[in-house]
Amino acid sequence: MKTITDQFTDGLYTLSQHKFPDEVLKEAKKCLLDYLGVTFAGAQMMKSKSIDAIDIFGETGVIAVVGLRKTASIQNAILFNGMHAHVVELDDGHRVAMMHPGAPVISALLPLVQQKNISGECFLKAIVLGYEAAVRLACALQPSLKEKGFHGTGIAGTIGATVAVATALKFTKQQLKDAIAAATTSASGILKVIKDISELKPFNAGNAAQNGYISAMLAFSGFKGPYDTLGGQLGFLSMMSDNYHEKYLQFSENDTLAILRIYRKPYAACRHCHSPIEAALNIQNRNQLDIKNIKSVNVKTYYWAVHGHEHTEIVGINSAKMSIPYSIAVALIKSKAGLPEFADEAINDKEVLSLTQKVTVEADEELTALAPGKRAAIVSITTQEGLALTQRVDYPKGEPENPLSEKELEDKFIMLAQYAGKERSACKNIIQIVNNLETDYHRLYRYLQ
Repeated sequence: MKTITDQFTDGLYTLSQHKFPDEVLKEAKKCLLDYLGVTFAGAQMMKSKSIDAIDIFGETGVIAVVGLRKTASIQNAILFNGMHAHVVELDDGHRVAMMHPGAPVISALLPLVQQKNISGECFLKAIVLGYEAAVRLACALQPSLKEKGFHGTGIAGTIGATVAVATALKFTKQQLKDAIAAATTSASGILKVIKDISELKPFNAGNAAQNGYISAMLAFSGFKGPYDTLGGQLGFLSMMSDNYHEKYLQFSENDTLAILRIYRKPYAACRHCHSPIEAALNIQNRNQLDIKNIKSVNVKTYYWAVHGHEHTEIVGINSAKMSIPYSIAVALIKSKAGLPEFADEAINDKEVLSLTQKVTVEADEELTALAPGKRAAIVSITTQEGLALTQRVDYPKGEPENPLSEKELEDKFIMLAQYAGKERSACKNIIQIVNNLETDYHRLYRYLQ
């Protein structure tokens, strides 16, 4: 009888033998373009510390660290690409999985593709398989994984990165199973790092990418895993979740690929903040509120968006990105919620901080019951005269039900790349290369730094 690990491995391996339709490959290209934009911007944001850290590590290499004008060993390139991809809080995600697949999966792949000269077609297939593995496993573990304090991006992202590397290197089924086993024992990441002054949340994504690569290489070298790393009393599923769902690890012909259900972010904050941001912006756009006339703001949302995201004391950029009250306040005052709205000038703005203190966040039973199918929020703004203005958002911009258009995605990429110092002509060239990745992938490397 096949174990749950066998079923998961068999499903992924069978999927890796498929030739994907243009619709799927197009989504993979969108994921890559979105990844490049957020990683360019993240490298710019972390530039000084990242360069210092790479120099301290002292490992030289020829692999491009995206956005840094610096090369490193393949492992360090993967690590810092993963961190840079996650730090601006604009990387893609999956609402049921409660994790960000792009940062670990593509960060592990991109240096490997450069080192091994892997084809563009194989690169795209590996992205699809990495997303599939990461999202399925996270869906199987959530929401208990989050409730236990684990970060889905660090945990499931490690397995996703491993499967992506294994796919790119065309592992056998047994090698894939052994790689997954190695990934389960190296997967890590705690949600405590989203708190207060911590700057370590991006490390969960970078570590997942690096551990994914290492796990795949161990399996490639012949290291064996247990018969059933996922199942049983000491298995990965029971260790990571008090109520896991095996159905997500079983494949059928009618399944929708995970990459077709990805959200892409328009706002530079944690995704739990996006429905509240959008509701507040809708209220402001319709009513042109005088900020001084706002008496209070109340947010009702689903349970998992409250803890860790309701704080009103802002102690740094990362604290601001995790805070629903701050995100709403800055959106109402600045009429947007992009990178500048979560930079030092904004988070020290007395008007923004004052309004932040007027925002309360509470869990709503009805909205919790709808999650994760809907990550909804109801925002109510009360004026000094007692007028109540209310807006509900079920699917914030970027969800599959309310996607970014191709132009919006390209505009987002250009904005982020230009923030990182890229010329507009270079941005246009990158977009063209990604759209024709099957044949033009080799042209991408010159633009990575």
